[in-house]
Amino acid sequence: MEPIDRASAVSSGGALEEDMAEQERVEAQHALSHGAKGAVLVAGVAVTLLFIGWLLFYFVLFLRRGYVG
Repeated sequence: MEPIDRASAVSSGGALEEDMAEQERVEAQHALSHGAKGAVLVAGVAVTLLFIGWLLFYFVLFLRRGYVG
């Protein structure tokens, strides 16, 4: 995408400024609509690693000790 010259947009009138604002809204909406997938992926990997770690502690440490009581 080409950079937007804000100074010329302000000096040339409101129509161009409105077009730029609409373009920025569309770009922001596009970025936000695809942004959550990465966050969900990172959270899923973190939860999976946490669960695997919990299983390792359970099977390696707790079950080896046997009944304590």
